Amino acid sequence: MTDHFDVVVAGAGPAGAQCARDLAQRGYDVVVLEAESEDEFPRQSNKSTAGTFPSMMGSFGIPDDVVMQYTDSVVLESPNEHYRQSQPGAVLEFADFKRYLVRDGREKGAEYWFDARVANPVMEDGEVVGVQYAGDQEVYADIVVDATGPSAPLAKKLGVSDLKRDKQAIGVEYELEGIDMAHEDFADLRDAMMLRLDHDIAPGGYSWIFHTGEDTAKVGVCYIKNQTHKDKARDGMGIDDYLKHWLDTDPRFADAERIEGEHHRGSAHIQMPDGLSTDNFMAVGDTVPTVDPLWGEGIHKGMQSGRAAAITADRCFTPEEPDTSAESMAIYDDLWHDRVAPQMRTRLLMTQLLYLASNERYDTLMRDLDRMNMETLSDANAGNLLSIAKLLHVGDAPLLARFLRERLSE
Repeated sequence: MTDHFDVVVAGAGPAGAQCARDLAQRGYDVVVLEAESEDEFPRQSNKSTAGTFPSMMGSFGIPDDVVMQYTDSVVLESPNEHYRQSQPGAVLEFADFKRYLVRDGREKGAEYWFDARVANPVMEDGEVVGVQYAGDQEVYADIVVDATGPSAPLAKKLGVSDLKRDKQAIGVEYELEGIDMAHEDFADLRDAMMLRLDHDIAPGGYSWIFHTGEDTAKVGVCYIKNQTHKDKARDGMGIDDYLKHWLDTDPRFADAERIEGEHHRGSAHIQMPDGLSTDNFMAVGDTVPTVDPLWGEGIHKGMQSGRAAAITADRCFTPEEPDTSAESMAIYDDLWHDRVAPQMRTRLLMTQLLYLASNERYDTLMRDLDRMNMETLSDANAGNLLSIAKLLHVGDAPLLARFLRERLSE
């Protein structure tokens, strides 16, 4: 075993790179295996809308020079209404952000091996002891971390991850210039991140406009490929068709043009994790999955999961007799449920209920949000059932009945 590390991390996305940064800073020997070549990284994995919040920037020491635009508010749109909430945010240049994490991790002592696509776990006596990569190459470690995203080649084979096809969300995004960010018929989107609930544009999902400066923005569509999408979708239309339809019909895009080369697509799963860890192993980021189910924010959640994995590894290595058994690795499970994704099950139920609603009900929701106080809205967003109940109407009985039928069928 010529190559042996304390930790091997598969995947150089935000979750894996942050795990490596934290471990290297603590003095551990860590290597990150990345499928892409270094000179093109991250061309193939530049898939995130990269909307996040100052809390992430501050918590993880992210510099301003990877930010395309700082924003002042979040806007929710329905077909005929909108709601604005003051909420500082940041729209990142995702490729620059990922390259920064790699550069900073290296400066802290982490190794990065590119052109190193991970294939299989290396097993010994029923436990993972390393990773097979780049064909038949092998590297060994006391702990292995899968941060490869939905492909999850290690987590799936170890029985930790079982991602469901009908829980998969897919998205496509363009960067555009020439957008009317302050059109008189819509909310002013200057210095804002906007999410739109409208089944004509995103059946069973949402669309977005994230301002990136002057008349430019990231514009995209995402939906979950579940029964709601099937019920509301138009025959023969795929994700790209819906984005094109929006660009062709929304007057804000009348004079807009695509910025060459700025075209991103990706996927994540919206479900409870089947598992998080086992002997000598943890899964982080979209491998788990970790994306916020309600609003799709994934960067902060991914970074938090990477940090939780690093904390767990440190705890397992610290005793005089290091212990990386499944029982000890379960510290990560506790941290994930407590710090990374608290109230995950409730938020998944909120997501399912939200996407069952009609366009007319979305209009009503925007009016309801306008009349509610910030504390109630914050509690509802956090999954407080009493606050969520304040958003329900007597006329929602059929919606709730369908929701219960779907839950029972699952």
